Amino acid sequence: KVLFLPMSAFTTQWQDDLVAAIGDRHDLAIYDESRPLAEQFTGAEVVVDMGGSVGTRLMYDAADNAGLWQILGTGLDHVDDIDYLKTKAFAVANTPGQFSSVALAECAMMFILMLARRVDEAGANFESSLMYEPLADELERKVLVIVGFGASGQELARRARSFGMRIRAIDVRLEIANEIADEIRPESLGGPDTLDRELAGADFISLHLHLNDQTRHLIDARRIALMKSTACVINVARGGLVDDAAMHQALLTGRLGGAGLDVFSQEPADPTLPVYQLSNVITTPHIAGVTSGTSRRRAAAAAENVDRIASGLEPLFRVDR
Repeated sequence: KVLFLPMSAFTTQWQDDLVAAIGDRHDLAIYDESRPLAEQFTGAEVVVDMGGSVGTRLMYDAADNAGLWQILGTGLDHVDDIDYLKTKAFAVANTPGQFSSVALAECAMMFILMLARRVDEAGANFESSLMYEPLADELERKVLVIVGFGASGQELARRARSFGMRIRAIDVRLEIANEIADEIRPESLGGPDTLDRELAGADFISLHLHLNDQTRHLIDARRIALMKSTACVINVARGGLVDDAAMHQALLTGRLGGAGLDVFSQEPADPTLPVYQLSNVITTPHIAGVTSGTSRRRAAAAAENVDRIASGLEPLFRVDR
């Protein structure tokens, strides 16, 4: 018995893909907020939580027959009372970065291209019938610093390299990153202690990290001051990685060259803020990973874990250990 906790903010494709992936191999039910909670959780052996954003402590306690709480998402910062969830008897798993990595990388590459080509300014000139301006830049030989060289960082490196960009990578897991270094061939591959040095030489900085106590406000006023005034910050990971106030001030005063932002400290962000009116600030509403490909891949991963629980096997991608 599988109970799916949908989230109204997402399109029905996420639910449809999960239903298709699980098929008729298991007894799948969709949680209905209008019905009593306890009766729906009774006997549920796997709970699939959309993005980890739906479950509550009351639900965790009600899932007393479950073998797995499957989060249909990557980051755990949206999960309510995650520490309590990890104390339960059932396993807790997510769908890690490789399932959304292509989508995130494509969005980051889009931001880089749009900023280099000054797309917003060009669009305004088109509306004003102003020809041949602005004078855009090219990506050949531009330095891209990728902070977090996991699945999405690696996919971005592959795409950026095809534009002739110089890739410099930073990750805490150098032994993992080294496994793919020969394929992607970054100019440098260092640990967190190299961040300040790499920021100083970057034309673009792209963030691909989980948000936790160690990474919150990783990009703050001090680190922004290390960057070139022409540098651009790309964030498709989590808004809290950047000190919004410091970044906004730098953008408004011309201390930063631009930003491509899909995520924000407060969501939804206030679109009326002056910083979001700048032509060198490109924004999207947390849709970097919201693609049909991500939906299908995450659904397949969740369905595989349901099959494993049904077969008495250890689920993949546990995060409760």
